[in-house]
Amino acid sequence: MLRVLLSAQASSARLSGLLLLPPVQPCCLGPSKWGDHWPPGGGPHAGPVQGLQRLLEQARSPGELLRWLGQNPTKVRAHHYPVALRRLSQLLGSLPQPPPVEQATLQDLSQLIIRNCPSFDIHTIHVCLHLAALLGFPSDGPLMCALEQERRFRLPPKPPPPLPSILRGGQRLEAALSCPRFQRRPQQHLIRSLAEARPEELTPHVMVLLAQHLARHRLREPQLLEAIAHFLVVQEAQLNSKVVQKLVLPFGRLNYVPLEQQFMPCLERILAREAGVAPLATVNILMSLCQLQCLPFQALHFVFSPGFINHISGTPHALIVRRYLSLLDTAVELELPGYRGARLPRRQQVPIFPQPLTTDRARCKYSHKDIVAEGLRQLLGEEKYRQDLTVPPGYSTDFLLCVSSCGSVLPVRAQDPFLPYPPRSCPHATRDPAQRVVLMLRERWHFCRDGRVLLGSRALRERHLGLMGYQLLPLPFEELESQRGLPQLKSYLRQKLQALGLRWGPEGG
Repeated sequence: MLRVLLSAQASSARLSGLLLLPPVQPCCLGPSKWGDHWPPGGGPHAGPVQGLQRLLEQARSPGELLRWLGQNPTKVRAHHYPVALRRLSQLLGSLPQPPPVEQATLQDLSQLIIRNCPSFDIHTIHVCLHLAALLGFPSDGPLMCALEQERRFRLPPKPPPPLPSILRGGQRLEAALSCPRFQRRPQQHLIRSLAEARPEELTPHVMVLLAQHLARHRLREPQLLEAIAHFLVVQEAQLNSKVVQKLVLPFGRLNYVPLEQQFMPCLERILAREAGVAPLATVNILMSLCQLQCLPFQALHFVFSPGFINHISGTPHALIVRRYLSLLDTAVELELPGYRGARLPRRQQVPIFPQPLTTDRARCKYSHKDIVAEGLRQLLGEEKYRQDLTVPPGYSTDFLLCVSSCGSVLPVRAQDPFLPYPPRSCPHATRDPAQRVVLMLRERWHFCRDGRVLLGSRALRERHLGLMGYQLLPLPFEELESQRGLPQLKSYLRQKLQALGLRWGPEGG
């Protein structure tokens, strides 16, 4: 269960360690939202009132912040309290080791807001609630209760039913995960603390937000992933495939197989129950399991059946589903020799990845591809490699070389750069003795945030290229970033190629 992050009886040392959330700057504060006019209940007068706001924004300590509020009661307006809360979060979040916050300081600030919140408008109340929650004030504490009570007074006569107390921690988690600033700068220590919650006490919506957060920021946090897996198992009967696809997404993306023993049996039961209800969600779940090498035979037999294929043919997402089915069929061909069920008909197959992945296109200006291409051009010559070649059944390669049986790098255009697919149809003694060597750039964004585990889609591509017979030569980002200039990079590439026993003529540079 989520722990209460802040209590009125907490010691000053404990408070200084917990109030380390990033500063919150709601777009609704300040003249940019309201122009020269503030909303009712928060409109400042000219002169001293605006001067007080500047003093609050420039306060150098929590104590100074409180003094400006307490010593100027006639100048304090409703909009000053969100400014004070925001400045408090900035003071505590900007220092690597913030000073201890006296208990009296927080209590006095809470009492000032409680005393004056009846004069707040609904906008100011919402902002104060948001900032107080992010600062860690307990949801059942005096400050949050007073603000929540004022919020309810301003609602229509029929208030919504109160939520059970076990969801209050989930509400705080939902507020944090929904905050744009938190999503841009995730705080690992806060995320880890959420793993203490029992998943059955959280709503599917909150767990989906958590799963999306981990996937988006490439955070391979075992505790949280295990919490999501356990939640899925416990809530199996209440979850449909459209929710499950979102919960399963981070496992495939982050290349993480959970320790929860019922995880796979649970997913197989959900797929058997829901496969015909939501085709796209079904295929999305299988895509995540494909990255984990955990494909269930029964579900594969269903999605490759003529009935399923005919069902999705006339839908708006038919092309993306066919692309995913083509990848699943490739996985069956390369990784599941024991599978004897239905397969995707050849006429239904499409290229898996007809263009570079979205992340590579978005980060192309940070990629090492151009400088590596120039290094290969000077080292080997333009005719000795191919760049950005897509090989059957649709995997893109960064750089491809053709190498003779004695290790000589051959002109690519004089060779067939593709290995036959599927590989089972080829005889063991091929007439073409040339090897295909694929140089794979492993950029920083191809890994989980810790930089050690390849993302699931990248690992899948390398695994399948290797199974098709291509010899892979990874170029990790740590090694590429350590090269200073083109001469060092050429020396690095020379060492890499020579370590594979490759040779090339002097005309190559």
